Amino acid sequence: MGLKILTALDHARTQYYHFKAIIIAGMGLFTDSYDLFCITPVMKLIGRIYYDPQGGTPGVTPPAVVSAIVAIALVGTVIGQLIFGMLGDRVGRRRVYGFSLLLMIASSFGCGFSICRTRNCVLTSLCFFRFMLGIGIGGDYPLSATIMSEFANKRTRGSFIAAVFSMQGFGILASSGVTMAIAAAFKRATKASSIGPLHTPEAADLAWRIILMIGAIPAALTFYWRINMPETARYTALVEQDVIKATNDMGKVLVDFDMETSEVSGGPRRPAPTYGLFSKQFMGRHGRNLFACAMAWFLVDIPYYSSTLFQSQIYQPWFPPSDHVNAYEEVYNVAKFQAIIAVASTIPGYFATVYFIERTGRRKIQMMGFFFMAIFLFALAGPYDKYWHDHTKGWFIVLYGLTFFFSNFGPNTTTFIVPAELFPARFRATCHGISGASGKVGAIIGAVGFLWASQQRNKKQVSPGWKPGIGMTYALTILGGVCLIGMLHTYLFTPETKMRSLEENESGESQHGPEDLENINHSVFTSSAPSVHPLGGRSPLQSPL
Repeated sequence: MGLKILTALDHARTQYYHFKAIIIAGMGLFTDSYDLFCITPVMKLIGRIYYDPQGGTPGVTPPAVVSAIVAIALVGTVIGQLIFGMLGDRVGRRRVYGFSLLLMIASSFGCGFSICRTRNCVLTSLCFFRFMLGIGIGGDYPLSATIMSEFANKRTRGSFIAAVFSMQGFGILASSGVTMAIAAAFKRATKASSIGPLHTPEAADLAWRIILMIGAIPAALTFYWRINMPETARYTALVEQDVIKATNDMGKVLVDFDMETSEVSGGPRRPAPTYGLFSKQFMGRHGRNLFACAMAWFLVDIPYYSSTLFQSQIYQPWFPPSDHVNAYEEVYNVAKFQAIIAVASTIPGYFATVYFIERTGRRKIQMMGFFFMAIFLFALAGPYDKYWHDHTKGWFIVLYGLTFFFSNFGPNTTTFIVPAELFPARFRATCHGISGASGKVGAIIGAVGFLWASQQRNKKQVSPGWKPGIGMTYALTILGGVCLIGMLHTYLFTPETKMRSLEENESGESQHGPEDLENINHSVFTSSAPSVHPLGGRSPLQSPL
């Protein structure tokens, strides 16, 4: 038996504040995907502006530079997840929640604000601010997931956390829409005679900065809401051990909680458990679950981020070559393709998870997603050098889109959900941060490794007998194999958490221990007087539930 306030949270009806919390928590994920996907067209502009045309071809940002800019943000994300996850457990969720968003806002603005006009200075400035942006984004992952899991009831908790994560899909769509609008506006405002495939107007240097800066606006709109959120009741009750404050805080935002909480009566307060993170006791109770979450996230991010970078390579045969269009038209085409993929596969995948997560369960969805990702990656890899290498066949796009659908209707979403449900309150954000950091290490491997492998196609010029596309075939085959390993890992290690309270999910052990919770519930936190629900009847704190 758990604390009455925890039982009340698990059985509280879904109401307005839950949906408000989804928007507040999801805006960090929105900004994450906005900045991840807008960087591809931005690098197209930077290549045309700062790299000289060669052999009748517009300037192109070298792959090593693109890889470094992508990787530096991911390194920042790893650091942010670890630091903010730890702070979320030690200082409190809401106390650091606003700071992570503020860091994202300032860094998004800083990414586009550079007084430099030389290539090295601009790229150095961009790398620095993207690193800081990555720290802010990384901090938002464990805090958003933990806050949503601790606010939600157990019937809809998975759907609510998935809904928070689905804001990434809308961030992709927003980045594409903003990029297309700015490219079209700058093209319209520039004289046609001054735009050519080999001549990029100076105004283009302003265009990419505006695209990056706009990413700060959605996050800034939710900053006031975020800093005024109450601390989660589970953190206040279980970590700070102040149940009266927890009940009053919930009474301010949830109508199922009476703000006129009765006084605590009788019984001594039992001390909180003292075992630490990575102690023998922690590893015995939660080590298996931490391994399950961290490794699953690591495995899914390798193919997911590899496929994300792949978008910039497969869109080209569907639009005019870069030496036939001006800078604004090329950027518009890249963003248009990203929008198509988002609408056709990415967002539907998120919605499918929101709908099925409480019906099917996290574990089955994660296994299914890994399986179908492997199938479609193998389908792309098998005939690549003979059939897919020019990407001219429509079925290539269909199969590619399906890998995104099943990554989001699968492990890309469930790996965000499960760590927020498995660990004790005083370790929840830290363990989520460790799991997410492990995933971003996989993302770095996938982003840098896949970019290198895909570039091996060009070795035909230096290596006689090298088959075009053979590097891509190997890369796609390896990614498919990683997905199969992820499916097996899920089957062996990942527990099911649906329709269970957070306390029940802690490996069968609550952080107070079964006997402690029983005693605390009947002695320390028993109300001395009945509490009246504001809408009539008994308060859920009084109900036996």
